[in-house]
Amino acid sequence: MPVFRRNSAGATEGKAQDSQGAQTPEAPAKNKPTAEAGKGRPTPKRSEAERNRYQTITGSTTSGRGPVTGTRTPSRKATPEEKARARTDRAKRMEAMRRGEDWALMPRDRGPVRKLARDYVDARRRPSEYYMYVLLLLLVALLSRNTALNTWVTPFVLVLIVIVAVDAYYIRRGLRRLAAERFPNESTRGVTVYAVMRALQIRRFRNPLPRLKPGDRY
Repeated sequence: MPVFRRNSAGATEGKAQDSQGAQTPEAPAKNKPTAEAGKGRPTPKRSEAERNRYQTITGSTTSGRGPVTGTRTPSRKATPEEKARARTDRAKRMEAMRRGEDWALMPRDRGPVRKLARDYVDARRRPSEYYMYVLLLLLVALLSRNTALNTWVTPFVLVLIVIVAVDAYYIRRGLRRLAAERFPNESTRGVTVYAVMRALQIRRFRNPLPRLKPGDRY
């Protein structure tokens, strides 16, 4: 019946008019990709974003994947004269550090308390000084595979540990008392470990070199 028929032509014309009437200035943006519509540039890949997220002062990324593209200027190669000068400076600094000059010392060796600890350890012979020699003898005994020697290795190691522990206790007690008398306002944090580790080293290999000989006043 004509009453229930839909006018397809009218509907088509109505839709066309609605689509033309709904056209707004923002319509062209719908035709653009989603990444470019809001930022004006494509969204970078996740790997690129993570690689460029952090950058050190040298121009490299914290992830260790190399320099960030476009941000690091090519470095100039050092000339032979500059390399020779750098080697000379390093050698001078090493010699100054071995002599104990303050400007060349590492942070762990600086300060009057650390200097006092070095002199306190170097001014006398201690059992801990022969620790490395004894360890070398024990290693030779283990490698010899001598049953008689190997049976004595473990008890000897225990005795050696006790001797080092007792020597460390006396170093701690004497050094703290001396530091409190001479430098009452200085921190003594870590000085006991510093002194004990120096006492365990062979005298000729200590760094900085000992200023005092056994028996000298400190």
